[in-house]
Amino acid sequence: MLIFLDVETTGLEKSDKICSIGIIAVGENELVSKYELVNEGKKISPKASSINHITNEMIKDKKAFKESDAWKFLQEHNNENSTIVAHNVNFDIKMLLVSGFIWHGRVIDTLRVTKHLIPECEYFSLQFLRYELKLYQNEKKEALKYSLLAQNSEFIAHNAFSDALHVKLLYEYLREMKKHDELVKLSLTHVLIEKFDFGKYSGRYIEEISMCDRGYLEWMLLNIADLDEDLRYSVNRYLSA
Repeated sequence: MLIFLDVETTGLEKSDKICSIGIIAVGENELVSKYELVNEGKKISPKASSINHITNEMIKDKKAFKESDAWKFLQEHNNENSTIVAHNVNFDIKMLLVSGFIWHGRVIDTLRVTKHLIPECEYFSLQFLRYELKLYQNEKKEALKYSLLAQNSEFIAHNAFSDALHVKLLYEYLREMKKHDELVKLSLTHVLIEKFDFGKYSGRYIEEISMCDRGYLEWMLLNIADLDEDLRYSVNRYLSA
């Protein structure tokens, strides 16, 4: 079972929880789509609402995640024969864990795989890739397979179901380049990042900065707790070269 998944959260702090989940699942003879708002007892911050357009009023009377159909579906397919596919999958798996759900199947991270296979991309956000790789050309046709999304005419960024659909389209794009098992392997392999895409050295080569401002890289490693794990890996590689 392939489970294309996206979650939206009440915020990005450690105490924040899932507030919506979108699933598109494809089995041998099964096609499943689910979108649910859930209430994990944590208020949605105004900043989070400005991104995912979900308000506290919208989840006020919703069930907890453990009582949702999405939880039951994931639990039913929680085995090594199933693969969760998500963009930055570690975040989604972590948020499932925060709600008490431990995933035992395989994972594919379309974010990391894209960095491996299409490193020339300027950015790697799902919405950027939607247009850079022209995934939008197939989204309407794909949406017709899923009655939930077919009721809507728009594909909204940071809507869990819409994002799950684009993850599926991105996965299929990547599958033209590598087999499924190779995508699983790449998802577990660090990416060596060449350039910074943020901060005062944005656009500069990390290797160059390791020679002219080594202290800055060492400061990053010590002081940025949530530093992207591939960037942390890359900085360490360049510092030890």
